[in-house]
Amino acid sequence: MKITSKVKKILSNYESDCPGTKANLARILMQGKLGGTGKMIILPVDQGFEHGPGRSFAINPAAYDPFYHHQMAIDAGLSAFAAPLGMLEAGADTFAGAIPTILKINSSMSLLPGGDDADQAVTGSVADALRLGCSAIGYTIYPGSNQTLEMLEELRELSEEAKSCGLAVVVWSYARGNMSKDGETAIDTISYGAHVAALMGAHIIKVKLPTDFLENPEAKKEYVSQKVDISTQRTRVGHVVQACFKGRRMVVFSGGNAKDVNGVYQDARDIRDGGGNGSIIGRNAFRRPREEAMKMLETLVKIYQGKM
Repeated sequence: MKITSKVKKILSNYESDCPGTKANLARILMQGKLGGTGKMIILPVDQGFEHGPGRSFAINPAAYDPFYHHQMAIDAGLSAFAAPLGMLEAGADTFAGAIPTILKINSSMSLLPGGDDADQAVTGSVADALRLGCSAIGYTIYPGSNQTLEMLEELRELSEEAKSCGLAVVVWSYARGNMSKDGETAIDTISYGAHVAALMGAHIIKVKLPTDFLENPEAKKEYVSQKVDISTQRTRVGHVVQACFKGRRMVVFSGGNAKDVNGVYQDARDIRDGGGNGSIIGRNAFRRPREEAMKMLETLVKIYQGKM
């Protein structure tokens, strides 16, 4: 695998990491149709845990099969496939070495109340990730929840163990709890959560696309007085990139709720033009018929390649 100068530059930002961790980051960055560009598209399929199988897969029954997702990520030429333990185990031998995988190491359930006490259970281990040949672990934090500090302590321990074994760490940072619903996607809370993930040592940070809403009154004063440009989605993406150590840490943005393909494409253009590293897109892919999803993913690749 010949590593491009762009990928080498990205890897140089991770000064404390061992060769094993950098090699796993390189595998993700050099994989698939976006390999070597510094951009990535990751397919995450943890929604069965989060929302239940019916809400996730009934619209496209083929998606009940773990092989469906693994194969789609491979056929679409994506950068990595992320899923909880059981889903990765189901296809571990069949798809061994075909695409970098990320073990989603904690999960929640919509059967339980969330709100201000939103939390996740640790459902996998670093040993599991190594056994399954994963390139990284994935962990969700809820900045704003009453469980935030405990989740950060869990993340510190798991990150230390993962890095000592040469694995990369991907952090899903979702503002939640002790805030309004609009606050969960507000630019100040999204960028705060992204910065916390960077401070916790994440190699790749996943956040939602932010709106121009400002949740925290004290933060709002600074944004207004400093004339921070949050007027467009592109500039808001750029601000989140700033929060991730001014681009020294990779940040990808989730696809969010179901939307039409033109909305998905515009999101990708704003992420690209704002300096983000790519998309991590699940529901907007696997809830579509396979042919439609493949066409959409191919278009997203071309957008990140700068061809559309």
